[in-house]
Amino acid sequence: MSTTAIPAPTCVITGASSGVGLYGALALANRGWHVVMACRDLAKAAAAANALGIAPAQRTLLQIDLGAQRSVRDFVDAFRATGRSLDALVCNAAVYLPRLTEAQRSPEGYEISVATNHFGHFLLANLLLPDLERSTHRSRRLIILGTVTANYEEFGGKIPIPAPADIGNLEGLEAGFQAPIAMINGKAFKPGKAYKDSKLCNMMTGRELHRRFHERTGIVFNTLYPGCVADTPLFRHTPPAFQRIFPWFQKNITKGYVTQTLAGDRLAQVVADEAFGARSGVHWSWGNRQKEGRAAFAQPLTARAQDQPLGERLWTLSAQCVGLG
Repeated sequence: MSTTAIPAPTCVITGASSGVGLYGALALANRGWHVVMACRDLAKAAAAANALGIAPAQRTLLQIDLGAQRSVRDFVDAFRATGRSLDALVCNAAVYLPRLTEAQRSPEGYEISVATNHFGHFLLANLLLPDLERSTHRSRRLIILGTVTANYEEFGGKIPIPAPADIGNLEGLEAGFQAPIAMINGKAFKPGKAYKDSKLCNMMTGRELHRRFHERTGIVFNTLYPGCVADTPLFRHTPPAFQRIFPWFQKNITKGYVTQTLAGDRLAQVVADEAFGARSGVHWSWGNRQKEGRAAFAQPLTARAQDQPLGERLWTLSAQCVGLG
């Protein structure tokens, strides 16, 4: 008597050619998932997957440049052409360009950190929501990577180098967010702060997705901070001295350091483990100081990240900037 095999659940992970995204893909593959590695450089992604032993049968490589909205839309078309169900989406990819002296621009004319980290994922999440809603998996999830540096509730979010995350009242977005405007609050360009601001928007988007869609769809919307992965390629554009000192500092002084392997496993837990499917609208964290055996906990976010009128306005303006408004 023949039986029909149940297909492996499928997760899309952006930025899966290195860092947390790559090791999250490995951890999910080890849990029996099929991983769609959404990356700018497919040759790099294939080499990285091969090096870690992610079998070709457990992965699909699809090209995406989150900083270009046409590329995001093309990715969605390419994913749907695979015929796979979408059971989880992980918005992980990010650019961090702290040494810029003036703003780089996306094809649409937006500052590149916000265009990639926030607008690209905002557009991708909205376009793929119907696919997630059609999934029959027991726990459909949309997970966004946050950061301690954009959360005032953590010490790292209060460090004024170059400045704490501050999106003001969205004055820059209100004004169209094109040259000469390069910051969400409309003030002078600070490249490191642009990254922090974009990650604050990521965490606010997670809350707004939960508020708008969880009750109707049953999809679980959460963000997470897996710990400080101080040697991830995210920091490849920082000065060489920083790349040497920062991991040592996190390991020995702040005790916040986690390996890429551990961060990837924590990401996979939030995507796949039953315990993380019981709550939506949560920011999962293992703390800013790592302790052996510590379990994840729901960490409060800064009041700005939980400001519902501000979150609603951010959603409206972001939708306009990506052509959904």
